[in-house]
Amino acid sequence: MSSLPATEIRAGLPHPVIDSDGHVLEFIPAVRDEIEALAGREVAAAWDEVLSVWKRARGFGAAEKRALGLFRMTWWGFPARNTDDRAMAILPELLHERLPELGIDYAFLYPTYGLGTLNIDADELRRASVRAFNRTAAASTDGLRDRLCPVALIPMHTPEEAVAELEHCVREQGFRAVLLAGHVARPAPIPNPPRTARWIDTLGLDSLYDYDPVWAKCEELGVAPTFHSSAMGWSGRASPTNYVLNHLGNFAAAGEATCRSLFLGGVTRRFPRLRMAFLEGGVAWACQLYSDLVGHFEKRGAGRVHAYDPREIDRVRMRELFDRHAPASFRRHAGELDAVLHLLAEPDEDPAGLDEFARCRIERPEQIRELFAEPFLFGCEADDPMNSLAFDTARNPFGARLKAVWGSDIGHWDVPDCASVLHETVEQVERGLLTEEQLRDFLFANPVDLWTAGNRDFFRGTAVEDAVAKEIATRP
Repeated sequence: MSSLPATEIRAGLPHPVIDSDGHVLEFIPAVRDEIEALAGREVAAAWDEVLSVWKRARGFGAAEKRALGLFRMTWWGFPARNTDDRAMAILPELLHERLPELGIDYAFLYPTYGLGTLNIDADELRRASVRAFNRTAAASTDGLRDRLCPVALIPMHTPEEAVAELEHCVREQGFRAVLLAGHVARPAPIPNPPRTARWIDTLGLDSLYDYDPVWAKCEELGVAPTFHSSAMGWSGRASPTNYVLNHLGNFAAAGEATCRSLFLGGVTRRFPRLRMAFLEGGVAWACQLYSDLVGHFEKRGAGRVHAYDPREIDRVRMRELFDRHAPASFRRHAGELDAVLHLLAEPDEDPAGLDEFARCRIERPEQIRELFAEPFLFGCEADDPMNSLAFDTARNPFGARLKAVWGSDIGHWDVPDCASVLHETVEQVERGLLTEEQLRDFLFANPVDLWTAGNRDFFRGTAVEDAVAKEIATRP
């Protein structure tokens, strides 16, 4: 099958193909016009400065980049030799025309350059540039929404800012899909902190703010929070000379940090109807996190942690064993035995903090499946051989199937030929990594769950409306 053109591969599938993570390369001059119209020339000039930093940083040496908290960013990041693919990433009308050629029935268009706006510190510039990118995305896909879905940027520096942009994008501009910043790099709480002194607020556990109003607004508006954040620039991914080192695993690391924080912060317990997707990082990290959560709960959750309370040690027995087996170098410090037993194990821990799963309200490890495998979905690229781990019920605790969703990532360097993305996916069936049923879930059923859980009419008026309606009708 995979040697066939994408059109023939699609014709052989008994279901639509939904691309849950395509990209657009925004036409920056049009975005700048919107920034100036929204906020004036001064703010537009500040946006020019943001762009110039990206360019100026190329001339900085390694030491200068480290001092400024910079790293080697994306370079040669988009199709070039295949000019039609580059043009298609810039021009939604051309992408709409070519979708059947790619074997794709419906595609979500995530920002590219716009992702950077979510990290801008200056409030007025961040808000104006985010809204400008959103307005440009809405205008450039007008009349094309039967096959293309623009995705709105939602800044998360404060819950109030996020709620305001959600209201504007969904109620006023008609967006159905949203991309929330997955974290905020906040300055260290010290006077005049340098740019390099930052901590990562992952919006759930220990966040600077209570983001429940944001999750509640998403639930009210019927939109699924999706995250497409980068961990480039974080410790271990801040090389001033090597982009590949910074890029490897960065989406997985950022998604894992947010997912872990939201789960342990009890967000999926308080908002069980929400679906949340972490894009472009694959699903291998999610399988590991899910398994680790189960393992940690089995040892430290629901009162089990009391097995490690140092007060549980039988001191008489411990001293007896020490006297019998300790070497001479230990025996010289026999009077310090009690202090040794308290290292990283002081007995006076605050009782209120002993159950670190308390916000999840879990009594049995099996409940983790309900709070993790149901609400979370994970965006995977076509050529990732680890996609099959999502469906590995033998390895995933309690026979869970994690919900992988397919993303083409068209528009970016890792898709040198857009006509190949469907080939790379069906090849995993031929190699025995996925079954036909799992392929259907990957390309169609799981995306339907993601996008319709909060809005059953999400696909109304689209090219996949009838197929989605039939899919929904078969569900409980």
